[in-house]
Amino acid sequence: MSETKTALVTGANKGIGYEIAAGLGALGYRVAVGARDEARLEAAVGKLRAAGAEAFGVPLDVTGDQSVADAVELVERQAGRLDVLVNNAGISGETGSGWGQDPTTLDLDVVRTVVETNVIGVIRVTNAMLPLLRRATSPRIVNVSSSVASLTRQADPAVDVGPVMAAYAPSKSYLNAVTVQYARQFADTNILINAACPGLVATDFTGFRGPRTPEQGAATAIRLATLPDEGPTGSFVEDAGAIPW
Repeated sequence: MSETKTALVTGANKGIGYEIAAGLGALGYRVAVGARDEARLEAAVGKLRAAGAEAFGVPLDVTGDQSVADAVELVERQAGRLDVLVNNAGISGETGSGWGQDPTTLDLDVVRTVVETNVIGVIRVTNAMLPLLRRATSPRIVNVSSSVASLTRQADPAVDVGPVMAAYAPSKSYLNAVTVQYARQFADTNILINAACPGLVATDFTGFRGPRTPEQGAATAIRLATLPDEGPTGSFVEDAGAIPW
């Protein structure tokens, strides 16, 4: 088995996910680029390789059991183990005017779709990849969350948390809660799992609204993916430090 560490990043064909993959590739990781769109996946892998990274594509739809099972087999064939899993793939769900989601008129199918990707998809991928992660010396899992998941900030009228997003924001709160449960379960193991907030980043996900670049948004996830063995677990952080739950 190669000594080169392997990192799988979901939703890595563009935006923050791509920059997380690029950053890890630059640090010497073999990068498994997970994405649904095969054309964009191939383009991202080509771009990473052109930049000097060792990369391979992983067709991956986090909402599909067979797709995830196929991804596990591919990563095992290519690398034999998995050192880092970054659960970056996520969706906002349909929004109304002002990029909002009114809880009083919210389509329940929107809620189901968002939770299926942002929460259940993370659980599906994480559990499927666990046998490969357990083969690593220092496995790391990073769940890409958002500061809008903070109930403390959402409930404080003095804090600007943007528009009401009744599907997306609670899905990230749910993701944070799941992250803590994993951390508790992994307490006596060498697996560290944390939630990262990239900040408001100008990507197509946000309609290119936001003061931060994708490279800046990737920084916290990269740091958590490369934590030393004595690093934190079960935390929720942004560049400036811990975010209140």
